[in-house]
Amino acid sequence: MNLEVQDGRAAHLARRYSAVRAHSLALSAGWSAEDQQVQSMPDASPTKWHLAHTSWFFETLVLRPHAADYAVFDPEFAFLFNSYYEALGPRHPRPQRGLLTRPPLARVLAYRQHVDTAISDLLQAGEPDAACASMIELGVQHEQQHQELMLTDLMHAFWSQPTRPSLLDRASPIASRTERPPAADAWAEHPGGQWEIGHDGAGFCFDNERPRHRVWIEPFAIARDLVRNRDLQGFIDAGGYREPRWWLSDGWARVQTEGWVAPAYWLDEHEHAGMEFTEFGVQRRDPDRPVSQISFYEAEAFAAWAGARLPTEAEWELAASRGLLNDALDQRWQWTRSSYEPYPGYRPAAGAVGEYNGKFMVGQRVLRGGSIATPPGHARATYRNFFPPEARWQFSGLRLARDL
Repeated sequence: MNLEVQDGRAAHLARRYSAVRAHSLALSAGWSAEDQQVQSMPDASPTKWHLAHTSWFFETLVLRPHAADYAVFDPEFAFLFNSYYEALGPRHPRPQRGLLTRPPLARVLAYRQHVDTAISDLLQAGEPDAACASMIELGVQHEQQHQELMLTDLMHAFWSQPTRPSLLDRASPIASRTERPPAADAWAEHPGGQWEIGHDGAGFCFDNERPRHRVWIEPFAIARDLVRNRDLQGFIDAGGYREPRWWLSDGWARVQTEGWVAPAYWLDEHEHAGMEFTEFGVQRRDPDRPVSQISFYEAEAFAAWAGARLPTEAEWELAASRGLLNDALDQRWQWTRSSYEPYPGYRPAAGAVGEYNGKFMVGQRVLRGGSIATPPGHARATYRNFFPPEARWQFSGLRLARDL
């Protein structure tokens, strides 16, 4: 897609929009229509649904209110591809998205082209006003979030298959994201005190990253490096998944009821002993690879066993913003000990976009950083990801912290 407009706000948005939309199609280009249809669990969504939903977002929140002559592609799509926006009407149930064999993939791709053409026309018609420009940028950032979900959701589906095919090949740009070697000084110490955290308003941020506010932080140390497979193997060898004293009560209940004995994608049965399912398929487990696909409960239990703890999100942000952390933004999302709560003075945005973050501020834990699946340039030190504590299908790992 090529959006040729004059320099200015419209030109910037056109370049941003074109690049991100093209990246979604590039990610999914190697996956069959059958791959893009599958939904392996209620928390995941089919690739086809992600491709349609991100287009629905632009159609509903940009084109319909800001493009006077826009023609809706298909009125039924408002029901099929709304995610959780109550203000925008009813929607198809999330756990049943894999049942949507219609529309077929080809029609979803035609929908994307229809929306792309309309966005092109809108931006070529003149400079968008602030409200329109803000919504386009939010839509671009939203699509980048779904690009990560496309990878993690389909990876779970491939892990669920007996053949466990590879999600990506070694030519993928993701393959070049290698972590730095372990730091000689394993711990970074900080004296604490009164600091400010949260986004400073320069550039884009999601509403849950603001307002910037003061926090008091006690003196602490934080690991420069992520926890590696070899570290987690030590926990397993010491009986960590069999010993309740390391676990929070809810976590131990999950271990018992779901039979957890290792991170979600570790394979140790029969011919797969010592193997791990990765984005490149089943591989020999690399002891230096950062731990991945673990829940908050597992991260918390490992930290307790290691005589440490998880960092708070304020500690993590302070350390990351001062360059104290290796692999902060592009290897693994890192569980923190912080509940996902509003910052002091937080107010959800008006209208439907107010449902984007605020209504999920209960029962979730904050993860900081970014992962190998996070699109380049999308992560930042103030970014607040969040998932329920039992979630295990994301590229989620941990680093340790301790009190001084």
